[in-house]
Amino acid sequence: MIEQPHSEETLALIKEIERQPSSTQRDLSVKVGISLGKTNYLIKELIKKGFIKASNFSSNSGKIKKIHYLLTTKGFNTKYRLVKEFLLTKEMEYNRLKDELRRIIASRSQGGKN
Repeated sequence: MIEQPHSEETLALIKEIERQPSSTQRDLSVKVGISLGKTNYLIKELIKKGFIKASNFSSNSGKIKKIHYLLTTKGFNTKYRLVKEFLLTKEMEYNRLKDELRRIIASRSQGGKN
């Protein structure tokens, strides 16, 4: 499993690869908002874990080979899990902030009555 701190970046990277499989790592790093080195690291980890596959698709031997990324079934399942975790985390943050706001409003209204 990929470490937790990378989960939002990993999710964004998986979504971008799914949206545009022929993106370069440089394009992905710009679109996701992370460094090229981190993009390279995360892609290597995603490939190693079997979440994506990378294949060359340039037939011209004189040109630099272009890489096409493919989201695997395992990658799709991971994307689903990461989206679910992300939404649950955001829901917990929202509920915590809502409770905190209620406490602040309650304490101010009690303080105003005295």
